[in-house]
Amino acid sequence: MTTFLTRELREGLDAARKLAAKKKSRLKVEVGQESWPVLRMWQGGFALDADVAPHLRGLVDLYDGSRHLMQALVVASEEEGGELRFEFKRATRAEERPAIDYERDENAPVGLIGYL
Repeated sequence: MTTFLTRELREGLDAARKLAAKKKSRLKVEVGQESWPVLRMWQGGFALDADVAPHLRGLVDLYDGSRHLMQALVVASEEEGGELRFEFKRATRAEERPAIDYERDENAPVGLIGYL
C-alpha cells in the first residue's frame, strides 16, 4: 500500500480543510474596517488562513459572532500548513460594564427607594 498523494490531491484536501474550519468557526479578527475568519484559537494565540490574511502586527479585536471577546496586541509568528499563526503579546478581555475603581461592599443595597 502506498501513502503517496499527488500535489493536486494534497492541495484539494488542504482547501477542503480550510473551508470546513471557516464555516465551523464564528470567531473573527477585526482591524479597523477589515475582518478575517479565525481558523482556530488557543491559549496564547490564533491562526488565520495564510492565503487571505496579512501579516498583522499591533492591536486587533477578536469577536465571536457579534460579541466582542477581547482586544489583543499580536505579532505574526509563523506560517505552516496554509495557516498564519499569531501570538498574543497582551490580551485583555472585553467587559460589558466599565471597570470600577473602588471596592464594593457586599452588603450594600441594590437600589434606593426615593420619596414622591
